[in-house]
Amino acid sequence: MSFLEIDGRAVGYRLLGDPALPLVVLAHPLGMSQAVWDDLLPVLLPRYRVLSWDLPGHGSSAAWLGEEITPENLAAELLALVDQAGAERFHFVGTSIGGVIGQQLLSRHGERLLSATLTNTGAVIGTAEAWQARAKAVRELGLAAMAVDIVPRWFGPAACEREPALLKGWNTIMGRGDANSYALLCDMLGRTDFREQLQGHGVPLLLVGGSDDIATPPESLRTLAQCSGAGEPVILEQVGHVPSVECPAVFAELLVKRVS
Repeated sequence: MSFLEIDGRAVGYRLLGDPALPLVVLAHPLGMSQAVWDDLLPVLLPRYRVLSWDLPGHGSSAAWLGEEITPENLAAELLALVDQAGAERFHFVGTSIGGVIGQQLLSRHGERLLSATLTNTGAVIGTAEAWQARAKAVRELGLAAMAVDIVPRWFGPAACEREPALLKGWNTIMGRGDANSYALLCDMLGRTDFREQLQGHGVPLLLVGGSDDIATPPESLRTLAQCSGAGEPVILEQVGHVPSVECPAVFAELLVKRVS
């Protein structure tokens, strides 16, 4: 684990692999951490240099210092880390809010991207009212209390059956996060709409979803495909919201085939 100070905050990141290899940047979902990518590393590292980091107030990254977070704030943080790694262009993979960061890159920084893979996300995710309600509840109750209801939405039944402690483990991780940073990211998602911003980006784009994802169902990916000019999304069967955790071998192989 390494740290980079960005705008007065310590941001936790990992930069692994041979500097001579192409760089892949991985952006994790809301409420989780860069640990979601751990099971992909044995497949990715022989082929790529890999950069992952923790969102504000998540994992090893410090809480957000301001009163608002925007997709451009998150993209700027990512680009600062990429610059630290000494890379001009890179492949990007992002899940859920990580996919929102990817859409910001596509719409404003496409010249930096070699390719983008966006999973379990949407040009619009949920409703403004739902995100406002969640932000309010998190500020009042804290993340540990909210995790019990939120974490079960991440994983499909098949993953929970295979790994009985999966939900308890991620409840613990989510509960250790910074509530205000999480709430600010909820506020951001309630304001975010990329439906009119993604045409003409010129970046090879792969969309991936899960058949059992209730947070961003397959239809969300199909709508994003129409907005972005991407091909038909790949929908992974019996997978929920986090394919890197639920089916890491399948997802890693998909990335190796499509990220080039």
